[in-house]
Amino acid sequence: MKLFGTMEVKENTLYIGGVNTEELRKNYGTPLYVMDEVAIETQMQTFTTHFSSNTFESRVLYASKAFLNLYIAGLAKKNNLFIDVVSGGELFTVLRAGFNPKKIYFHGNNKTYDELNFATDENVGTIILDNQYEYEMLNGLLNEKDKTQRVMVRVNPDIDTDTHKYIQTTKEDSKFGFNMYKDETMTFIKTLEADDRIDFVGIHCHIGSQIFDDASFYLEAKKMAEYAKQLKEALGREVEEINLGGGFGVYYTAGDTPLDLTEFLPKYTAHIESVFQEYGISPKIVSIEPGRSMVNNFGSTLYTVGAIKKMAEDLTFMLVDGGMNDNMRPAMYEAKYEAYLANKMNEAPSAHYKVAGKLCETGDVLIEDVQLPEAAPGDLLITPSTGAYAYSMSSNYNRMTRPAVVFVKDGETKVAVRRETYEDLIRNDEVME
Repeated sequence: MKLFGTMEVKENTLYIGGVNTEELRKNYGTPLYVMDEVAIETQMQTFTTHFSSNTFESRVLYASKAFLNLYIAGLAKKNNLFIDVVSGGELFTVLRAGFNPKKIYFHGNNKTYDELNFATDENVGTIILDNQYEYEMLNGLLNEKDKTQRVMVRVNPDIDTDTHKYIQTTKEDSKFGFNMYKDETMTFIKTLEADDRIDFVGIHCHIGSQIFDDASFYLEAKKMAEYAKQLKEALGREVEEINLGGGFGVYYTAGDTPLDLTEFLPKYTAHIESVFQEYGISPKIVSIEPGRSMVNNFGSTLYTVGAIKKMAEDLTFMLVDGGMNDNMRPAMYEAKYEAYLANKMNEAPSAHYKVAGKLCETGDVLIEDVQLPEAAPGDLLITPSTGAYAYSMSSNYNRMTRPAVVFVKDGETKVAVRRETYEDLIRNDEVME
C-alpha cells in the first residue's frame, strides 16, 4: 500500500493521524470519510511556499468544490489561502467559516441573480464572469447598490489535455468561459473596461483536472501571457491579475505519475516570469487554484465488508455498506481506486474481488478488480485517496444517509460533519394530508 501523510501500519492494522482505523469504525461507524489534518496543512504550506515569485504576488486559492465544509474552510483560512466558490451554497459556507470576503473568488458558468445579489451584498472580493448574461445582471445590481465590483473574465485557450473528457474544460465544445480567439471576447472586455461599476482586473482559465503533463501548464501560461499582451495593447494598460486555475494530477492507482510539487512549482513560477518577460507584460498578481491536489491523497473512506458472493470461477463480489452514493466517481467516469483491508494490512493478498456497493444499480461498483487477503464479513475495507470529490458529490440515492467526516491529528479525532440520520432524510418532506 502506498502510504500518504501520517498513515502507518501497526500490528496488522492501519493507523491514520495516530488513530487506529478499527477505533474509528467503533466510534463513528461506516462508511466514514477520514481526513488527515496534518498532511492537508502540510500540502497547503507546500503550495504557498513553492509557488512564490519576486516579480509578482502569488496567490494560492483553495478550489473548494473538491471538498468543502466549515472545518476545511477554517484550515484554508488558518494557512492564509484565498478560496474560490462556484455557488451560493459554497459562498455561504466559507463566509460562515469566517473567511475574509476580499479573499473569495466567485466562479460558476451560470450564476443566478440571487447568487450575484448575495455576493455583492457580502462584498465578495472577485467575481469571475463567464458570460454576457451574468454581466448584465451584475451591472444592474451594482447600479442599484451604488457599488463597484472587482471582476475577472474566464477565457478558453483551447488546450487539449490528456485527461478524461468529462474533466477537460478548455476544448472548443466546453461550456466554460469565452473563446479567447473570437473578436466578441475582446469586445466584451472593452465593455467591462468602459463600465464605471466594473473594476476589470484580469483573466482566468482552467484547462482541466487530473493532469500529469507539465507541458500543458507551461503552454497555458504562454497562451495567457500572449492574450494579456493583446489586452494591454487594446486597453492601453496592464491587466492586474492572471489566474491559471488548477488541475494538478494526483495519485489514485499504480501508473499515476503526479508532478513533484516541490520541484514543479518553482519551475512553473520561473516559466511564468519568463513568458511575462517574453511578451512584455507585468501583472501584479498570478493565482492558481489547487483543489484535488490539496486534499485528495489525505482523505480515505472506510467501509465494513458485508456479503462475499462467488458468482463465477473468476468473479467474486465483495459487498460493502456504502457505494456510489458516497463515491460517485467510479460510476460517473470510471475512476479507478485502490483498496486494502485495514484490519489485515500485513496479510498477503490471496484472492481477487470486485468491490460493489449496496445501491440498487448494476453500475454501483467501486473497484472492478482488486487483490486482497482472504476477506470475510465484518472486515474493514479502506479506499485511500478519496479526499476530493467523494464527499462533495455524495447523495441520498436510495435514501442512503451520508457518512460522517472525521479529521484525525496526533491521536485525536474531530467530527467535522456528523453522520446523517433517517430523520435528516425526511427533514424537508411534507406529509400528504
